[in-house]
Amino acid sequence: MEEGSKIARRRKSALSDGSADYKVKRDEIVQTASRLFAERGYKSTTLAQIAEAAGVDRATVYYYVGSKEELFREAVQDLVDKNAAKAQRIFRDKNLDPKQKLAQLVEALMCSYEEHYPHMYVYIQEEMHQVASDTSEWAQAMSRHTRRWETIFIKLVNEGVAQGVFRSDIPVGISVNALFGMLNWTHRWFKPGGKRNAREIAAWFSEIFFNGMQPGAASAKA
Repeated sequence: MEEGSKIARRRKSALSDGSADYKVKRDEIVQTASRLFAERGYKSTTLAQIAEAAGVDRATVYYYVGSKEELFREAVQDLVDKNAAKAQRIFRDKNLDPKQKLAQLVEALMCSYEEHYPHMYVYIQEEMHQVASDTSEWAQAMSRHTRRWETIFIKLVNEGVAQGVFRSDIPVGISVNALFGMLNWTHRWFKPGGKRNAREIAAWFSEIFFNGMQPGAASAKA
């Protein structure tokens, strides 16, 4: 217990100092953990396995992070913040119409999955469904980010319906969930460096969505 307290104090001090070398090594351990979480699952991965894969002992891991949960949260928090900021920039761009904004948002999210693989996929696989019932500060922040994305997509689809570029007979919530479903399901099959890149996939997703949302498209009730 005393040894653990010493390591915790050293970790807190190192984080406060903000050493570049410390940050590089910490980021390396976070990346290693993310890869193992994606390969083996969050629950099945141990800190000992992370330490071995990172080429350090378990005590050294504790010098950089306090727990496996902290490793996981560190892996996704910064990325989610950046994605949210980018989404707001696209949403506020007055030079784009609703259809263009949606296409750019789909591309931005898909490219983020590719560029920062596997961080967000670990979150989608392991924790996304539990966040709503989690009362921790981190979970609440993640829930707010998810709601912001949903709100932006809903507003843009509503704008498209009002402008006559999207059909009005499909509930907006259903169409938005379908779009998120396409994006989030990629955690089951997409890996960077494969036959298709993120931009191509995003373009096809947008094509599928926009074709289905065209006014005059066949209705399921027909």
